Amino acid sequence: MSLVSVPGTATTVQEISKDLPVVFKHPLDPLTPDEIAAASLAIRHYIAEKTDVKAIKFITLYLLPPPKKVVLAYLGIPLSPGAEPESPTPIIRQAETDFLDIVNGRSYNAILSYRDSKWSVDTLEKLPAEIHSQISVEELISCEMVVKNNALVQKLAADVGVAPDQIFCDGWSIGYDERFPQQRRVQQALVYARYSEHDNLYAHPMDFIPIVDANTNEVIHIEFPPKYTNTNSKDPVLSVETTFPPLTSVDSLAASGRERIPPPRAGHNFLPDLMAEDNKDFKPREGIKPLHVVQPEGVSFKVIGHELEWQNWKMHVAFTQREGIALSTITYNDHGEVRPIIYRLSLAEMVVPYGAPEYPHPRKFAFDSGEYGMGTMANELSLGCDCLGQIHYLPGAFVAHNGSAMVIKNVICIHEEDDGVLWKHTDYRPGGRSQTVRRRRLVVSMVCTLANYEYIWNYYFYQDGSIEFEIRLTGILQVYVADKDEPSPYGVHVAPNINAQNHQHLFSIRIDPMIDGLHNAVIETDIIPLPDAPTGSAQNFAGNAFITQDTVLKTETARPYDYAKERRWKIVNPTRKHYSSGKDVGYVIGMKGGATPMMARPESWAAKRAAFVTNALWVCREVEGEKGGRMWPAGKYVPQTRGEPEDSVGKWVQGKQNVENEDILLYLTVGTTHIPRPEDWPVMPVEHLSVTFKPNSFFKANPSIDVPGTADARSVPAFPNGAPNDNANHDANGTGVGATNGQGCH
Repeated sequence: MSLVSVPGTATTVQEISKDLPVVFKHPLDPLTPDEIAAASLAIRHYIAEKTDVKAIKFITLYLLPPPKKVVLAYLGIPLSPGAEPESPTPIIRQAETDFLDIVNGRSYNAILSYRDSKWSVDTLEKLPAEIHSQISVEELISCEMVVKNNALVQKLAADVGVAPDQIFCDGWSIGYDERFPQQRRVQQALVYARYSEHDNLYAHPMDFIPIVDANTNEVIHIEFPPKYTNTNSKDPVLSVETTFPPLTSVDSLAASGRERIPPPRAGHNFLPDLMAEDNKDFKPREGIKPLHVVQPEGVSFKVIGHELEWQNWKMHVAFTQREGIALSTITYNDHGEVRPIIYRLSLAEMVVPYGAPEYPHPRKFAFDSGEYGMGTMANELSLGCDCLGQIHYLPGAFVAHNGSAMVIKNVICIHEEDDGVLWKHTDYRPGGRSQTVRRRRLVVSMVCTLANYEYIWNYYFYQDGSIEFEIRLTGILQVYVADKDEPSPYGVHVAPNINAQNHQHLFSIRIDPMIDGLHNAVIETDIIPLPDAPTGSAQNFAGNAFITQDTVLKTETARPYDYAKERRWKIVNPTRKHYSSGKDVGYVIGMKGGATPMMARPESWAAKRAAFVTNALWVCREVEGEKGGRMWPAGKYVPQTRGEPEDSVGKWVQGKQNVENEDILLYLTVGTTHIPRPEDWPVMPVEHLSVTFKPNSFFKANPSIDVPGTADARSVPAFPNGAPNDNANHDANGTGVGATNGQGCH
């Protein structure tokens, strides 16, 4: 293995020239760098010997998981409560790859198996001409070089005072544009100027957008968005009569109905040294004293390979090229009974639709997972920065164009953190006792950079048997240049001449549940006032009665979130009941921290390409085939789609198969609507949303009742001798008035 300059945040490249033995500790372990290099070599040999393809570039190469029941048998996890695990069967290691024919740009898919100590190609499929696999990191970097070196781009930049070496761009999927043949592998380039080496280029957006063919590496078109002007009427007026796209044969600048707009020159930097150059009076905030996370006796979790154990939890943690993190075979040890909860949990897709209607801005609705891959965009994490305390990191690897493995050394962070109080009660009577138990959580996290934007993915596991998936959003707003005094009806001027457009971030979370086994169901619960019982009636004299109303979802379906009814959904196992409540054992999904309606119209391009955004919950049957199960809610191949693929969640639910007491899948749609603020500039403070999974009639009682209370000896009064402005609410020792007979936590 050698250190080289590599794209993105990958830090090493692994290349080998021969097959190596394959050894895995868990059947869901991701492909190792050696496996990636060996499998890609097998593909190259196969292509050279058995096809007419002259040269290829790899886009994806990843583990093709074994069938679900085979994995559970291998791990000794039963399929139903009280049953014995199925007998293990041999597991053949398989891989799947997408690659491009460099000469004609066509996409191929292949399946490989590891047999007789070598990788062999099982199937090779030439995909339809309009199908495109993910956009690679190397293609994004190449897009920028193509734009920088284009003579017309350089002239257009020079016309507004930007030198060739100051031209930078972010490559984006073309989204939806019928003017360009779907068979061409096309990107749009959002162009910026950069006036010094580490200058915040997003502070200098430029006024034109090149279109790049990623196969031929040429600029095939350049377009200029129109502009708005203030008039005496209430609404701003667009410089063109319609938001329709102009013909590619016409002069784009003339068609935009406006003059050129130079990029703003103000710095708006975020790096401390550059902020000091921008503003001589700048200095970092003072008075922040160190805050350390200390675990003097080490961590409470255990990691063997990719298997993680902590506080009765056990799971498999894997890096994937598309999802980033995939958590699998999640179980909980309930007083000696290992109870399965979730087979696989991951971010399956996301889309970011922008709200400006004038062309070409409607093309901005990036599928950051399906079009690019979260894993390839992941950061290498640093101790003491992205995660605090005692940290364990897992590496990740994905394939490069040449078949070598790109390695990100510290891509998944695992650690523990304090999270306030877990539970507490005080007997307020004289002489009464109290008990306080601190809540600790296990964190599995990743940070991904998608051009200007950062996503932080946090999977939390708690001592009370609950799970939380939190998404934090930060980074830099996607912006476009605004002319002097130009109004911004679909965005906000976060700084002079910088327009940040309204947009949404919508995420699809895939849950493959196994609540006490594979045969599960979903119950929809609405909370409503007691029906037909008005205030003053015999049934509801005071008018305060409300009830829960349960509906079992019997066939594949999509369901909206209903705020008025506090709607929630519970995944249950109908074959096992709680000893006291009599209800099916289950986990309830809490979406209130993330449920967001889609603002684009139902017939919009975004909704046509991503049906998952139109409902909060989707429930369908799992259907496993030679290439695995149902995975991707917006389709497997997302770049340049123009409609809803047949193999997507919107089509799956039309089958109306039974989902009661079956092997099912759930897709949750959560998100946030971002109306930009000046306070989001130049870098946005984190915004976060979350989804929770909490046991409901699953455990006999509070499963965290056995967590010991602690009185942390390292916690001391902030002002041992009293605060400078001594508060009457503190005694001489600095203890609060509410202390319970000096007993501390218990």
